[in-house]
Amino acid sequence: MSGIGFIYVSMNLTQLRAFHMVASAGSFTHAARTAGLSQPTLSSQVRALEAAYGVGLFDRKGRGTRLTPLGQSLHRITGELFAAEEEARMLLAGSRWAVRGLLRVAADNAHHVMPVLAAMRARHRGLTFALKIDNSANVLSLLLGLEVDIAVTAHPVSDPRLAAEKLRRDRLVVFVPIGHEWAGRGSILLADIAGRDLVLRERGSITRQVFEARLAEAAIRPATIFEVETREAGREAVAAGFGIGVVFESEFGSDSRFRALPVADAALEVGEYAVCLSERRNLSLVASFFDTAQGLAAERGWLRDPTA
Repeated sequence: MSGIGFIYVSMNLTQLRAFHMVASAGSFTHAARTAGLSQPTLSSQVRALEAAYGVGLFDRKGRGTRLTPLGQSLHRITGELFAAEEEARMLLAGSRWAVRGLLRVAADNAHHVMPVLAAMRARHRGLTFALKIDNSANVLSLLLGLEVDIAVTAHPVSDPRLAAEKLRRDRLVVFVPIGHEWAGRGSILLADIAGRDLVLRERGSITRQVFEARLAEAAIRPATIFEVETREAGREAVAAGFGIGVVFESEFGSDSRFRALPVADAALEVGEYAVCLSERRNLSLVASFFDTAQGLAAERGWLRDPTA
């Protein structure tokens, strides 16, 4: 027998679930509200888990609740653990429609995902949601890191670990202030962009990626690019005269300050995809999202050619 001692600590699944709920919700308060438990109960369960193993899972310095590196690693494991538990429960229950719990979604565009979440909420009143908005590249990273259950992104997917279905067809259009010299036109040509100032999203945005690719293919150089991190900032920058904006046609809306113009001679069609991990495609929450999205796409014509 070696001199190295080993202490076995029995794992408490209730404490582990409490940790997972807090880590997924991002705060003790939100987790307690979602689970219908008191915040002190959740806090004591998480502290008991930390004490049992002598570790810290959350950084409690300052405001907010942040996972430690160990907590982040554990959250990835608990995500897989409780997803498997849900899948087993659905298999044994013989029903994929007993939908309840928290669905975590990351999207590059709130406009594209919100109708699906609203329809799911109307069908399953016990369902709650956590929605993160980021650029297309980052939402896929969140999905692969098990931080969300669904990604809605315009980024084409070829990763064998992922299952993707097209949610809608869209296209990019430019927009200018109502007083701009182009405001009376029905469309523009890509060559019109030459020497003009542009307002574009940050790198990693599919909007910027596609538009810059078309410019490069045609050897067209804008004057300057004013980079913004949100669509709201982009609109305000265009309104303030920083340049010509680029946006999905479906999200342009009815802002009376601007005029949206298609680019007549450029291939600017973009798809929007619902994506999940392949191994989780049949989980009840994930399956319900895909089924709801497919139904809305057929009902509202989201897959029609936007140039027709």
